[in-house]
Amino acid sequence: MINPANKNLSLVRQCRLLSISRSGWYYESKGENPLNLTLMRLIDEQFLKTPYYGSRQMARHLIRSGYCVGRKRVR
Repeated sequence: MINPANKNLSLVRQCRLLSISRSGWYYESKGENPLNLTLMRLIDEQFLKTPYYGSRQMARHLIRSGYCVGRKRVR
């Protein structure tokens, strides 16, 4: 929707009209790193087997599986 080459409307004005910040226009999402994707997959698999696991038990399960994670990361 924003055309940076527009001669009639500056980029600042275009962003203001669309109610987005200029930093939002320049932001590029980095996505998830491969370790996080692996951990999320493992958590999903285990949760389907044991839906009653909380963050503590899930963290213990991942530690037993060889991953160094804490409760807060699992949560």
